[in-house]
Amino acid sequence: METIILAVVIAVVVLGALGGLVVGSRRRRPLPPPPPSPPDITAPPAEPHVGEEAETPREETRRTIEEVDLPDASSPVVVEEPPVVEEIPAPAIEVPEPTAGRLVRLRARLSRSQNALGKGLLTLLSREHLDEDTWEEVEDTLLTADVGVQPTQELVERLRERVRVLGTRTPAELRTLLREELLTLVGADVDRTVRTEPDGRKPGIVMVVGVNGTGKTTTTGKLARVLVADGRTVVLGAADTFRAAAADQLQTWGERVGAHTVRGPEAGDPASVAFDAVKEGKEMGVDVVLIDTAGRLHTKTGLMDELGKVKRVVEKHAPLDEVLLVLDATTGQNGLVQARVFAEVVDISGIVLTKLDGTAKGGIVVAVQRELGVPVKLIGLGEGADDLAPFEPEAFVDALIGD
Repeated sequence: METIILAVVIAVVVLGALGGLVVGSRRRRPLPPPPPSPPDITAPPAEPHVGEEAETPREETRRTIEEVDLPDASSPVVVEEPPVVEEIPAPAIEVPEPTAGRLVRLRARLSRSQNALGKGLLTLLSREHLDEDTWEEVEDTLLTADVGVQPTQELVERLRERVRVLGTRTPAELRTLLREELLTLVGADVDRTVRTEPDGRKPGIVMVVGVNGTGKTTTTGKLARVLVADGRTVVLGAADTFRAAAADQLQTWGERVGAHTVRGPEAGDPASVAFDAVKEGKEMGVDVVLIDTAGRLHTKTGLMDELGKVKRVVEKHAPLDEVLLVLDATTGQNGLVQARVFAEVVDISGIVLTKLDGTAKGGIVVAVQRELGVPVKLIGLGEGADDLAPFEPEAFVDALIGD
């Protein structure tokens, strides 16, 4: 009986605890929000502005059309003229120095660096006894001047024979003798005309080739001046698309003498530029088209093959009249190796010797002509714009041996 009463008491306690939990959870539940009150309606804010208009606009008095003062129709209306834009003047066209006798005028400059050869030979030949040692010194002097082995031997043999037979020993006689032999060696009767006037057609086409650093682009620009000085019209083809600013350099040379320059995109196809230059030259009716090609390393087969491609593409218009190889005279015999390779790729028709002033040795004229079988047609004697001159054997030999 006590057990039953105890069980009933425990059940009542448990039910009371559960009821308290239920009531507490109901008390903590949030009440629903009150209904929203109606919003206050106000005027919209002013539109945002910038600068002086950033503040809220205020009411201002407005005038009618009758109250506005209009300008009198009889008064002149002032219209402001647009500002005058100053045009950049075109570069002035220069008048190049005439080419006739240009080498003679530059003879003094050439003789300062070259006449050591002639003076050395005259000193040796003026000795009282011309023994074997003296003739060996003569040979050494000629070889040092880059005349070349075979031409040196020929010259020494002729000098020995004439001195022995004629017995010429005075300085004036020796100088005359030496001048005659050097003229024979250089080739006084060789045609050195730059062929720019083909029969029955225009324009004459000249391509300028050479290795890097020989002054090829500068020579092309100076040659344009030579042609303009002789009354010819010229178009320049900037087919050197590999060297940075080569086309700009050539165009500057052209603008100075009024010659048009045809150019293409940087690193473009040089054959395409050369083709377009000849095409435009024919359309414009000019006398000569000068094509400046990229400098080639004579040891790079791919570059040399590309030069041959330029030549073939140009000849689709017309045959080349001149292919001028630019050589640095200061390289001496080393330049002959370059010349041989170029002669195998394109038919060289003439040589341009640059940097013949300074420390250059005049005998290279003889050596390169013997090596290639083509004449030296132009020589460069300095950095001036008109320091490119047609090669004149007499003036050159006189500069070698001095007065």
